[in-house]
Amino acid sequence: MTAPETPIPSAAFPADFVWGVATSAFQIEGGASLGGKAPSIWDSFCRVPGAIADASHGDVACDHYHRWEADLDIAQGLGIDAYRFSISWPRVQPAGSGAWNAAGLDFYERLVDGMLQRGLTPYLTLNHWDLPQALQDQGGWGHRDTVHRFVDYARGVARRLGDRVASITTHNEPWVVATLGHENGVFAPGLRDRRLAMQVAHHLLLSHGLALQALRADGSRAQLGIVLNLSPVHAATDAPADQAQARHEDGRLLRWYMDPLFHGRYPQDIVDFLGADAPQIQHGDLDAIAQPLDFLGLNYYTRAVASAQGPWDVAQSGLEVTAMGWEIYPEGLTELLLRLRRDYPVPPLFVTENGGAFDDVVQDGRVHDAARTAYVAAHIAAVAEALRQGVPMAGYMLWSLLDNFEWASGYAKRFGIVHVDFQTQQRTLKDSALWYRGFLQQQQALRASSRAVPVGA
Repeated sequence: MTAPETPIPSAAFPADFVWGVATSAFQIEGGASLGGKAPSIWDSFCRVPGAIADASHGDVACDHYHRWEADLDIAQGLGIDAYRFSISWPRVQPAGSGAWNAAGLDFYERLVDGMLQRGLTPYLTLNHWDLPQALQDQGGWGHRDTVHRFVDYARGVARRLGDRVASITTHNEPWVVATLGHENGVFAPGLRDRRLAMQVAHHLLLSHGLALQALRADGSRAQLGIVLNLSPVHAATDAPADQAQARHEDGRLLRWYMDPLFHGRYPQDIVDFLGADAPQIQHGDLDAIAQPLDFLGLNYYTRAVASAQGPWDVAQSGLEVTAMGWEIYPEGLTELLLRLRRDYPVPPLFVTENGGAFDDVVQDGRVHDAARTAYVAAHIAAVAEALRQGVPMAGYMLWSLLDNFEWASGYAKRFGIVHVDFQTQQRTLKDSALWYRGFLQQQQALRASSRAVPVGA
C-alpha cells in the first residue's frame, strides 16, 4: 500500500484530539419495518419513481440492524476513539410523538453499550434527516408543532442514553433538510417551495435551541451541539457579478445558520433578498436559537464556486474530482476553519464528516483505493494546519465506516473505508482503512510517548 503524498506533521495533534468514523441510521441500518419501526420520510421518498438514481431504498442497506456487533468490531479494529451514529426517530417513537417503542430504544441501548465495551466513545446525533412520516403528514418541519415534538424526542432519548454518550448533536446539516428537501425537492420529502424551505430552516434552528435548553434543564452531562455542512464559497471570476453571487451563496449556505447560532440574528442581506419568503419569527425565537454550544461540528467535502452565469462547470478548475463530481480541494477546509474562528466566537470544532466517493473494485480480496487514501490524508493535513494557526480543533471523524445508501444516489456512490457487497453483506477493509488504522497507531504511539515520565524527573 502506497503512502499518500501529503505529509502530516507527526506532532500536529494534541493528546486529547478525538479520532473517529461516522455513520447514520437510515444509510446503514435496514430493518425498515422490524422491531416496531414506522416509516420515515426517506422510506416514503424512496418509493417515488425517479427519486433515487438506482431505484433503490433503505429497507436492508448494510443490514447493520442485525450486524451491528460485527460492524463495531471492525470499528474497534481500526483503533479509533469515537463512533458517530444517529438515532432513527421512527424506530424509537413511531408516530413522532406520544408512545415510545421499547424495542427501538433497546436496540440503541445495546448499540451504545456495545461501543463502550469496545472502548469506542459514542457520539449521538438525534436528527440525520429521517423524520417520522407521521409528523410529515401533519406538516413536518414546516409546522411549528414539530419543533416541540423534537424537543420531547430529544429529552426522551437523552433520558435513556444520555448517561453513556459523550455528546449529543441535535441536527445534522439543516441546510440539506431545508434546501434540498423543501426548496429543490431532490431529497426527502421532495418539496419545492422556497418560502416553506426557509421556514423549515428556522424551525430546525429553533428546535435545536429549545432542545439544548431542555437537555440542560434535565441535567444532561453530554456535550451538546449541532453539525452544519459548510464550504468556502469562491467567485468564479473577479467580475463584480460573480463576487456578488459568491457573497449571496455564502449567505444562504453558511451565514444563514452561523449568524443566528452565534450572533442571534439572520443575515440582513439574505432577509432582504427573500422578502416575503423570509421565515415567520416569533418573539424570543432568536434568543432561543443562540444557546451556548459545547461544540460545533462541520461536514466538509469540497469548496463551492459561484458564477452569476449559472451553475459553474467544475471541470474548469482542472482539479481532480470524486465520483460525486466534487472537486478535491483540501485547502478549502483550512480556509473554512480559519474563517469560522475569525468571524464567530466558536466553541471547540469537530470535523464530523469528511471523505470521498470513488469507484471501488474488489480484486483478490482487496480494494486499492489510493485516491481515497490521498483524499483523507490531505484533509487531515488541512486540519493540522488549522490547528497550527490556532483554530480550536477537537476531533476528526471520517465519512464513512461503511459503503452505504447514499441518499438520492442510491448504492452507486461508495464513501466507505470498508467495502460492502450489498448482495452478500460481505465487508472488506479497503486500503484507506488500513492506512487510517496505521495512522491512528502512530497517533497512539505519540500519545503514549507524551505521557511517559522522563527518568529522574
